[in-house]
Amino acid sequence: MSEAIDKKSLSERDICTKYITPALTSRGWDINTQIREEVTLTKGRVIVRGKLASRGEQKRADYVLYHKPGVPLAVIEAKDNNHGVSAGMQQAIATGELIDVPFIFSSNGDAFMMCDRTITQGQREREIPDQVFNQRDFDRTLVLEKRTELVARIVSDYLKSSDRFAKTIIFCETTDHAERMRVALVNENADLMAENSRYIMRITGDDAQGKAELDNFIDPESKYPTIVTTSAIYNDDYMINYQR
Repeated sequence: MSEAIDKKSLSERDICTKYITPALTSRGWDINTQIREEVTLTKGRVIVRGKLASRGEQKRADYVLYHKPGVPLAVIEAKDNNHGVSAGMQQAIATGELIDVPFIFSSNGDAFMMCDRTITQGQREREIPDQVFNQRDFDRTLVLEKRTELVARIVSDYLKSSDRFAKTIIFCETTDHAERMRVALVNENADLMAENSRYIMRITGDDAQGKAELDNFIDPESKYPTIVTTSAIYNDDYMINYQR
C-alpha cells in the first residue's frame, strides 16, 4: 500500500501535474484544445544600463484556458501547497488583464479561488472547493471568514460614508490572513475593483505583485492602490517608511 503524499513537500510544478490539471480534465476541459500550460505572454521589457541592454522578466501564465482555440477564457496562477489558495490572485489578475480574459483563478492544489471580472456589484471573488472539509475545519473556517467579512464590511461602509479614495492600510495577523482580508474587501468594493484592479491590494513579503506597488501606496499623489492589507511580520520596516 503506497504512502500518502505530503502535499506541502511538493513543488509548484508537482501541484500542477498531480492536482490542478486532473481537476480541470475531470470537469470536462479538453487537455488538447482548451488547456495550455506555462504560456509566455510578453518577452519582458528591455532594460538599458549605459551601453548594456538586457530583458526583464517575462510575463507568463501557469495556465490559459480556452473556450475554443484562439479564444482565451481564463488564466490560472498556481502556487505550492505552503501558500493559501488565493495567494496567487494578485499576480493572476495582472496576467489576466494582459490578455483581457473574464475569469481568473488561483490555486494551491486544495481548491480554486475565482475572480469574475464581469461582476461590478457583489461577490467578485469566491472559493471553489476541491476537497471536503471535516467538521472541525469547517467550523474554524466559518468563524474566521465571518469575522474577516465583518471587518471588511465595517471598513468599507466607513469609507463609503466619507472618502472611498482615502489611503487605508489594514494590519493582519499573517500573510494568509492579509490575503483573506483582501478578498473580503474586494467583494465589498466590486464596483471600484471593476474600474481598477489595483484599488485594493495585499502588500506582503511573499508577493512580488503587491510589493511592486508599495511606492505607489506611499505616494499621496498616486490614486492606486487605495486600500492595502499587510501582515504583522511585514509591517515593521514598512511603517518606518510609510510614516515619513
